Amino acid sequence: MLYWALVFLIIALVAGVLGFGGVYAAAAGIAKILFFVFLVLFLVSLVAGGWNRRTIP
Repeated sequence: MLYWALVFLIIALVAGVLGFGGVYAAAAGIAKILFFVFLVLFLVSLVAGGWNRRTIP
């Protein structure tokens, strides 16, 4: 998921440099959403892994 967020970020940067405002805004929005989804899933997996290790002796 982080890979796709970076891909859309690069697309947004290239579109911004070339002057495509609509493509830039859409790609940047998708990159932001994917990054936050990745961040939430990463934190959930850290918390779940921590609870799992504490309960198993």
